[in-house]
Amino acid sequence: MKTVIFLIVSTLVAGFQAPTTVTNRRTAALKSEKVDSILEEIKSLTLLEASELVSKIEETFGVDASAAAAPMPMMMAGAPASGGEAAPAAEEKDEFDVMLSDVPADKKIAVLKIVRTITGLGLKEAKAMVESAPVAIKEGAAKDEAEAIKKQIEEAGAKIELK
Repeated sequence: MKTVIFLIVSTLVAGFQAPTTVTNRRTAALKSEKVDSILEEIKSLTLLEASELVSKIEETFGVDASAAAAPMPMMMAGAPASGGEAAPAAEEKDEFDVMLSDVPADKKIAVLKIVRTITGLGLKEAKAMVESAPVAIKEGAAKDEAEAIKKQIEEAGAKIELK
């Protein structure tokens, strides 16, 4: 869901140019309230509704959300943000990103069905996700949920990584 919200926001930002100065504090406060209201509406969307919103924004403003999402994995793969120190090895992760690494051609349909069930995506979106492996299927999943997803997809014949 975080990725979808990122795509929506980046698509909107790509279609608009921010004003260089704010001349009136009242105008700025009204704009802030409007932005906060829109953000709350986006937070309440289901994954399917958010996907539809991204598509409509792309059509309306002539922008491509996939270009805005491409740099995101590289930002996450960088050095730790906490002063350059790595987290202690004894600390166990409680959230995992489930990454679809590889899907054999003969197993694609079975994997596609499972991906649709897990993500709630439509056929077209799920197919694009499966074909673009390696890709994150679920971000920030609890350990038990991530293990269950991994088991389901590996049983269907694909390779999964938990990060």
